[in-house]
Amino acid sequence: MNKTIINIKTDRDVKAKAQKVAKKLGMPLSTVINGYLREFVRTETVHFSLRDSLPLGKPEGVLKPAVARRLARIHKDIVEGKNLVGPFNSAKEAISYLRS
Repeated sequence: MNKTIINIKTDRDVKAKAQKVAKKLGMPLSTVINGYLREFVRTETVHFSLRDSLPLGKPEGVLKPAVARRLARIHKDIVEGKNLVGPFNSAKEAISYLRS
């Protein structure tokens, strides 16, 4: 297997804690990261929560103001039940809705 190096930047504390957990599980951190990369390639999905990286109750402190405003409008619509469609029980039902 050809190997390459990936350089990433992360918070020093996050790296230290991740190394500690990996060591506790009996593996180097690189094994954990490689596992996540393989899963990413296999599923083409990303799973993480922004909640842990945001100040509690203040997502606008981290997000760009335009994004925070957009998310607030979307959240308001969801709470009020506006601008929502579906769920659909089949692809045919969804296509029918799109054509209407």
